[in-house]
Amino acid sequence: MSKSITQDMAYRQSLMKYAEKYGVSRASRKYNKSRSYIYFWKARWDGTAASLACRSRRPHSHPNQHTEAELKLIRDMRRRNPNLGMVELWHRLRQRGYTRRPESLFRVMRKQGLFPPAGKKEIYRPKPYEQMTYPGQRVQVDVKIVPRRCITDPELRLYQYTAIDEFTRLRFLAAYPEQSTYSSADFLRKLFKWYARRGIRVECVQTDNGFEFTNRFSNSRRDLPTLFEKTAGDLGIRHKLIHPYTPRHNGKVERSRREDQKRFYSCHSVFSLNDFAKQLAVHNRRSNNFPMRPPGWLSPSEFSVQYV
Repeated sequence: MSKSITQDMAYRQSLMKYAEKYGVSRASRKYNKSRSYIYFWKARWDGTAASLACRSRRPHSHPNQHTEAELKLIRDMRRRNPNLGMVELWHRLRQRGYTRRPESLFRVMRKQGLFPPAGKKEIYRPKPYEQMTYPGQRVQVDVKIVPRRCITDPELRLYQYTAIDEFTRLRFLAAYPEQSTYSSADFLRKLFKWYARRGIRVECVQTDNGFEFTNRFSNSRRDLPTLFEKTAGDLGIRHKLIHPYTPRHNGKVERSRREDQKRFYSCHSVFSLNDFAKQLAVHNRRSNNFPMRPPGWLSPSEFSVQYV
């Protein structure tokens, strides 16, 4: 029983003390409770508030509960077949006259403790993060769907491609009307030139497993490289894929997209692809000159100059 005293328990305790001091009839008039109600709780009261707590109203038996013969049949079958699955166990019990549903069998077996104890779950220990040591060593790339409320034309669809250098946090953003391997390949060529103009040679790009980047999870084109992968090979860039369904492995670009949502998409509207590209370029310059904690409270542009 819980040690905490609820408001109802405190109320009943006050009623019991008043009835003990002035009588049941007077307590009934003061508290507007029937005499039978007071006598009911008075029989339970032992001087403590814990005795005035509501007890479980769950019935002790049920007309359709398992009989002792059925319970013995289940226990015997489980003892003889400890590794048998639930459905197969239920099927064998039916052959011996058992008429209950599988759900009922599961509940009674759980109540009787007939399931094997669950094994101890292995504690997840993440691998240590591989820190980058120079600009361009690895660049994270991802795609963001522009929120519909930011677009004035209801028929228009826009996408933001984002690239961020893991060492300097220097970002490159580009606007596209579609999310495809063609757009991804075009973005890869643009980011390669953009970083090269700043003296950074991109050696590796890291992406998720989307179809705009890879055919890794395609049923029919698994061995066919995408246009993005071909372009990466032509530019001499290594393409690294993160673990499936693990966006935290692309955490830097995911975090930067959250900042884009807060600083750009929450307060801007776009009218066309060209308008979106111009606004995105201004936002990209502003973000690259914004101080950050990882580079020692320097902006990515200031930090990258020290290594280029």
